[in-house]
Amino acid sequence: MMEPSQSGAAAGERTKIYTLQNFYLKSGTQASRNHEFFSKAFLPALSEIHAGPKIVLEALVAPHMPQLALILGFRSLEAFQEVGRELWKQEKLQKAVEALESGPEPPYEHYSVSLLEATDYSPEIVPLTPPPKAPRIFELRTYHSPTWRQLKALHERFAGPEIKIFHRSGVHPLLYSSTVVGPNMPNLTYLIPFDNLAAREKAWAAFGADEEWKKVRAESIAQHGQISSVIQMWLFRAAPYSPVR
Repeated sequence: MMEPSQSGAAAGERTKIYTLQNFYLKSGTQASRNHEFFSKAFLPALSEIHAGPKIVLEALVAPHMPQLALILGFRSLEAFQEVGRELWKQEKLQKAVEALESGPEPPYEHYSVSLLEATDYSPEIVPLTPPPKAPRIFELRTYHSPTWRQLKALHERFAGPEIKIFHRSGVHPLLYSSTVVGPNMPNLTYLIPFDNLAAREKAWAAFGADEEWKKVRAESIAQHGQISSVIQMWLFRAAPYSPVR
């Protein structure tokens, strides 16, 4: 069994690959059964062999409710594959999966998986120390661009003036990424934590009113056109047992 690590990655190497799994549930026992599985079986098994970012989220506002989301970070695609091979060799986890699937109803209606590549300007995701007293709110945003050329322009805008405006407004994303495999490509997907819903409203209000942002947006549209044609947004709350919460 591997030691808890980023699967043999060199020291200082960045987390480049993230998986986003969305589990679409129905009202009843599915949510509680999945929480038990993730907290008591999956995360302990994964933590024995992998020290990368791990986030478990429960949807507050999403097209499908109820819903859970699992975000995991890896140094590379090869590390992701290696962890997967080692993880599912664990007998305890195999038995936990069998128990999850042998209940009176399926564990979920269906699920989806997206493969994300972190941008060069994306920060590393690390748990807060000490952890927050209450699980934070996490906003997941996906901006679909009509073309790869316009997505490149969108990334350039984010990496340049937009992040600075974000930060002074109280918006501090943990992750910026492009979807490699998944829906609505090409797109920029990013994840933002807030202490609570009131903090989220205050931050976005400050951002929308920022005079520099208005100028940056107008210049961007004049040069590249409308570079984000569809914006999708989900609100989650971190699970109490989520390593990043």
